[in-house]
Amino acid sequence: MDLEREKGITIKSHAIQMKYFQNGEEYVLNLIDTPGHVDFSYEVSRAIASCEGALLLVDASQGIQAQTISNLYLAIDNNLEIIPVVNKIDMEGAMVEETKDQIVDLVGCKREDIMLASGKSGLGVPEILEAIVARIPAPKGNPDAPLQALIFDSVFNSYRGIISYFRVFNGEIKKGDKIRFFNTGEDYVAEEVGVLLLEKSPRTVIKTGDVGYVITGIKESKEVKVGDTITLTERPCAEGIKGFEEVKPMVFAGIYPIDTDQYEELRDSLDKLKLNDASLTYEPESSVALGFGFRCGFLGMLHLEIIQERLDREFNMNVITTVPNVSFYAYTTRGEKLLINNPTDFPDPTQIERVEEPWIRASTICKPEYIGNIINLCINKRGIFKGQTYLTQSRVELLFELPLTEIVFDFYDKLKSITRGYASFDYHPLDFRESDLVKLDIKLNGDNVDALSALIHRVRAEDFGRKICVKLKELLPRQQFVIAIQAAIGQKIIARETISALRKDVTAKCYGGDISRKRKLLEKQKEGKKRMKQVGSVEIPQSAFLAVLKIDD
Repeated sequence: MDLEREKGITIKSHAIQMKYFQNGEEYVLNLIDTPGHVDFSYEVSRAIASCEGALLLVDASQGIQAQTISNLYLAIDNNLEIIPVVNKIDMEGAMVEETKDQIVDLVGCKREDIMLASGKSGLGVPEILEAIVARIPAPKGNPDAPLQALIFDSVFNSYRGIISYFRVFNGEIKKGDKIRFFNTGEDYVAEEVGVLLLEKSPRTVIKTGDVGYVITGIKESKEVKVGDTITLTERPCAEGIKGFEEVKPMVFAGIYPIDTDQYEELRDSLDKLKLNDASLTYEPESSVALGFGFRCGFLGMLHLEIIQERLDREFNMNVITTVPNVSFYAYTTRGEKLLINNPTDFPDPTQIERVEEPWIRASTICKPEYIGNIINLCINKRGIFKGQTYLTQSRVELLFELPLTEIVFDFYDKLKSITRGYASFDYHPLDFRESDLVKLDIKLNGDNVDALSALIHRVRAEDFGRKICVKLKELLPRQQFVIAIQAAIGQKIIARETISALRKDVTAKCYGGDISRKRKLLEKQKEGKKRMKQVGSVEIPQSAFLAVLKIDD
């Protein structure tokens, strides 16, 4: 993907099959490359559910990072055979021995088991392939049992429909077989089956332990679910494969088409994107300011940014994204427990007994000289310091408990800037805790702009409201009437900015003459402005919504 090249990260996992010859024997290796960033951990869980082993790649110039540790534990929990590899050993500033020490401490392996490699020059790659054959067990499974194949990915092709990628655990699948998707219960014909080489390569049969693709001519994306089991209609399996767990979105935002006529196109684009990225969740919603759109759930802020970019590049969809927020639980005085994903659903403050917000356990790995900066940043974000561990003399892991709301906006950017890009960050959901949260409304001439509403801690509300008002004053175009920008909590206005009116010189055509004529024209203009203020609407440019996401502390 162009995006992957630009950002220098892996966003989408990729599967490929290769043949490998060793001592006169032919081996078939099914490889999958997965992302490392915490926002794409769902891609990693899908790959781990389909594999027998994993290469733990550690960059020799950077050492072990926080997300490396969390993905490693995920692989260990699934009983995968781990082969540690130190990569980029021929780079300037490569700390090979130090990185080996970190791996030994983390994995508990022997130093001689650690492979050395360079993707740039190909150094060490033959040895890694030998180690894969020697150390990673071959797939197990019963070729005579009913077909059981796990769908781990799918893509949309405008000519062939949906192409599903699967791994066969038991049985085999042939071209022309009548197959059933276990969870949806729908039957289809396997029009084409094949393996994933550099190009898709058709085959007549895919056997136990193999990885391949199937084309059934399905056009509706709702009919294919990543994590579903494929079986045969005539001889179905008794139960589906326990794949990976259901995705839990961490951050929510509204996505709306700039042109309201493109609502259905946006729905189709999100459907096709969900095929390729199963961690995206969405449901329809409407906004007074923006019309019809979708409430989308993401795994983090980078995930949100990537989805927005992919909608633009792959589907040519220009969209407006609202202020991101997280899920809260509100307990009412009537004893109800409400899950709130959208600030507009927040009940009246008089009816709320308490509100609980999600907390996370965050881990960051950095150099010792940045410890003070990071602790300062986390405590300012209402964090609780939980301890530190020295992995080596030059790398320390810091543990915090933080409210998820505080890391939604700009936490990651700030962390990178105060540590000059050296710190890595990873987090896991913890629990929900009681908090003094309020709904902050932004008003333009007394009307709420629901797309800019946010749920925020009372201590931060006034400061945040003032910043939004100042930012909107800079960005909103002037009209021929006064625009009042206000931030409010309930009925209480906590911040205000005013955009003065553009003055049209109506008396310019009067050359001398009686003053009463000029006064009459000014009175008429005054009446017109009053009427314009009542009926005139303020257009909010897309840049205003984006600017709110980047408000700096």
